[in-house]
Amino acid sequence: MSVAAAISGGCQCGAVRFSAALPLGRASLCHCRMCQKAFGGYFGPLVSASSGVAWTRGAPAYFQSSNRVRRGFCAACGTPLTFEPEGGEVELALGAFDDPAAITPVIQHAMAQRMPWFEDLANLPVRTPEAAAEAEAFYASIISYQHPDHDTP
Repeated sequence: MSVAAAISGGCQCGAVRFSAALPLGRASLCHCRMCQKAFGGYFGPLVSASSGVAWTRGAPAYFQSSNRVRRGFCAACGTPLTFEPEGGEVELALGAFDDPAAITPVIQHAMAQRMPWFEDLANLPVRTPEAAAEAEAFYASIISYQHPDHDTP
């Protein structure tokens, strides 16, 4: 019996974990106001789990964000996990994957609601090397209580 390739992820506290069968569908950034509010950010990064998703630890709680969509999240820590359109495929939050850099968005939606300054982000200044070194000491002192980016017993 062969096992299908899969990619895993979960919430920040570890109460909810999932496995998504490969291949995944189209990854996108949605700039609509509902995604902004659901993710607490300027866009919703999502990918369709076109080959299926299995909840391997716990299960999401749901909020019916509109008449056509419900959104899954961890009831313990609040991590956004899914976008589930009526009659459509489950879409998973890119940031919830153990290796989010492995999934590249290929399209953007709801451009009329995108922040007007968004295209200028790459041109924002960054810290000087001296300021970055100073900040690095602070970052090195942080002990994360988040669940690690892999499955655990």
